Amino acid sequence: MSFTRAEMLATAERSPSAAGARDRAAWVGLFSADARVEDPVGSQPHQGRLAIGRFYDTFIGPRAVRFHPDVDIVAGATVIRDGILEASMTSSLILRVPIYIRYDLQDDGGELKIAALSAFWELPAMVGQFLRGGIGAVPAGLRLSKLLLTNQGIVGTLGFLNGFAGVRSGGKGVFTRFLDDACAGDEVGMRRRFAPQVHISSGDDLALSASDLLNHLAGARWRKLIGSGRAVVAGIERAGQRSVVVGEVGSKPVAITRIRVFAESAQF
Repeated sequence: MSFTRAEMLATAERSPSAAGARDRAAWVGLFSADARVEDPVGSQPHQGRLAIGRFYDTFIGPRAVRFHPDVDIVAGATVIRDGILEASMTSSLILRVPIYIRYDLQDDGGELKIAALSAFWELPAMVGQFLRGGIGAVPAGLRLSKLLLTNQGIVGTLGFLNGFAGVRSGGKGVFTRFLDDACAGDEVGMRRRFAPQVHISSGDDLALSASDLLNHLAGARWRKLIGSGRAVVAGIERAGQRSVVVGEVGSKPVAITRIRVFAESAQF
C-alpha cells in the first residue's frame, strides 16, 4: 500500500469524527463493501455495509460518542488507537470505557477504506458503570434493549451478549504474569506462560522469536490490560516508545497461544 502514515491516521480519525458528528452516511461510507466490525471483540461481527449501518443505528446514532486518544500506532496496513471511549447514555450518565481500536485499512480504487474495525473493551466493566447509574440508568437501558432487538434481532442480540464471555478463567492472570516476567527480562519465566505451540509475530505476519519478543519488552512498563473475547491486550512503553501487545490465551492448559506486537517499524 502506497499511503503515508499521516493518510492512514487521518482515515482512522474519520471514524470517531463522523460518529461524534452523528453523520451516518459518512461513518458507514468509511468502510469497504465487505468490511467487518467486531465491537467488542468476542461479540458477533457485523459484515458488510448493511449490517454496519444497523450497528451504527443501534450503538452510535442514538447517543453522543467521543473518542479521547492517548497514542496511535501504525504498523503495516493497521492502525491501533489506544484511548478512552466516552458515551453519553443520558445527560447525567456518561460512560468512560478504556479501549483499543484496531483499524485494518485497504486501497479501494485509490482511496483508503476500513476493511475491518476491531474494538477491544470489556463489556462487563461497561455494564458495571451503567448499573452504578442507579434508577436514572433504567430508561437508557430500556432504549438500548429496544434498539438491539429492533436492529439486530434475537440472534444479533444474543451475538452481542457473547461479549460477556471474555477470556477464559485465569487468562488475564497468565498474561499479566507473562508481561511482568518479560518486562523484568526473565526469559525463563516468560516462556513458562506459553503453550507448547505459540505463534509470535510483529503485526499479523512477520514472525518473531521469543528472544525478539524479550528484547522488545525487557525494561518496558505495561499498562491498561483489557480482556476482550479470546484476546488480552496491553499497552507497552519503553524508552519513550509505545507499542501494543495482543495475546490469545488457550484453556487446556491456560497458556498463551498467540502474541502479536504492534509497533512503529523503527522499533524492530
